[in-house]
Amino acid sequence: MNSLRKGLLSLGMAAMLFTTAVAQKQEAKLGWKLGAQAYSFNRFTLTQALDKLDSCGLQYVECYPGQTIGGNIEGKMDFKMDAAKRQQVLDLLKSKKKTLVAFGVVSPRSEEEWKQLFEFAKAMNIQIITSEPRTQDLDLVSRLCDEYKIKVAIHDHPKPSHYWSPDSVLAAIKGRSQYMGACADIGHWVRSGLDPIECLQKLNGRVYSLHLKDLHEKSRQGHDVVWGTGVCNIEGVLKELKKQKFKGLFSAEYEYNWFNSVPEIRESVKNVRGMISKL
Repeated sequence: MNSLRKGLLSLGMAAMLFTTAVAQKQEAKLGWKLGAQAYSFNRFTLTQALDKLDSCGLQYVECYPGQTIGGNIEGKMDFKMDAAKRQQVLDLLKSKKKTLVAFGVVSPRSEEEWKQLFEFAKAMNIQIITSEPRTQDLDLVSRLCDEYKIKVAIHDHPKPSHYWSPDSVLAAIKGRSQYMGACADIGHWVRSGLDPIECLQKLNGRVYSLHLKDLHEKSRQGHDVVWGTGVCNIEGVLKELKKQKFKGLFSAEYEYNWFNSVPEIRESVKNVRGMISKL
């Protein structure tokens, strides 16, 4: 019996590895990057978060301001850090074999700070700044996007935040830089009573990244569950993004079971890669 059990486990592991390999090949073909928002691990240091990404089978990371760095590096993640501290963080990422793609949610309050943020993003090879900029800063952001060739993806927190609806994001980017688009937070749309597929369709071509979530119910109180087991129609989201020829970052942002979310994120990644392998 033990031999049979071991054999079945080996077959199961082989099947999972095969599905993962097929999905990763498809991800590369589609130009999709599966990663995590470090905020999923905000009870831990960035160093610990990078190890948790590894446990979830994820390479790409979106860092957020305010997380303690750890790993014998003093201080917190901050776009105002000096060049020496930036290099320490880059060395940490390299040692953990993780790629920093995005940073946010961050919304500076002055022209000087916006310029500082873009300089930070350039120095850190960040491709996407996730933000909820003030209306009066949109023209400045547009100019900086064009100057630095760095994307700003406008994030949606739930209603009544200013950007809760795709309509407000579209109004913000209309007539402005093509580097300005949306960070589609699927779960927050559902919390606001919106259909994520319809939201993506409205933003067609201007979705630059995602905060991927699945919720246990369609309400403001909906909490994260393993992707594919909730009400957010994750399979439909993937199909719509493929249809739109989306290329970019999927950040797992799991805001539940904070101290032990790795098993659920790992299962989420497994489920999504199963869906991707069939696209």
